[in-house]
Amino acid sequence: MRLRSNSQEIYINPISSIVLAGGKGVRMKSELPKVLHPLCGKPLIGYVVDSLGSAGIDDIVVVVGYRGDDVISFLGNSVRFVWQHEQLGTGHAVMQAEDLFRNHGGYVVVACGDVPLIKPDTFRALMHESAKENTGAVVLTMIQDNPKGYGRIVKKDGEFVRIVEEKDASDDERGITEVNSGTYIFKTSLLFEGLKRITTDNAQGEYYLPDALEYIKGSGLRVGTIQLKDHVEGRGINTKEELVSLEQYVSQKTREEHNE
Repeated sequence: MRLRSNSQEIYINPISSIVLAGGKGVRMKSELPKVLHPLCGKPLIGYVVDSLGSAGIDDIVVVVGYRGDDVISFLGNSVRFVWQHEQLGTGHAVMQAEDLFRNHGGYVVVACGDVPLIKPDTFRALMHESAKENTGAVVLTMIQDNPKGYGRIVKKDGEFVRIVEEKDASDDERGITEVNSGTYIFKTSLLFEGLKRITTDNAQGEYYLPDALEYIKGSGLRVGTIQLKDHVEGRGINTKEELVSLEQYVSQKTREEHNE
């Protein structure tokens, strides 16, 4: 893929994406898979796949689980699929795609199927940042005045150190307002090497995808961050109330754009 930045062209090949879409979404209180709930008439995951495609990523692997056949039916042959039969965390979900990436010499964007508003330009910004020297991964972050429920971005002297999930965070760490959006780009080989080394030794007993970043840091490579200007772009959907709120936001933005 060819990217242009400040009149310079950067080549990073190939770039693929893994979209996490296997969860039931218990808090939605619905039998419909969370990623198929409509936002302004369009399923959440449809926004994600379309945005990745508009960013120039045409190799997209979707990890399905709960009622995965419904997700497959909606997306059709525009993407590839792998199954996560047990819900053992985000790291475990990505592990299911390893066989499809054994000879992949490039980068992979990991996105969430329930975070619908990330723009193509934001995905491109992740790609640009990943092309910087000595960079093994980049995390998309955002500022949340009320960061409850989000993984906190721990930094030292402005540089990324780690992501700590809320249930594992100290009181000081819980006061951090820069949080993880759940969207990343990894050098593919480092991603799967890192996933081989993560454990479930944490408060939730799950394989956390962000733990793979510690392997990358330990390898002497940089983990970069890009912070969203508007946290709504990185907002995930966990409840019907959150979906209604986001739909109101999107409708208002659409009206404003039409009136300009």
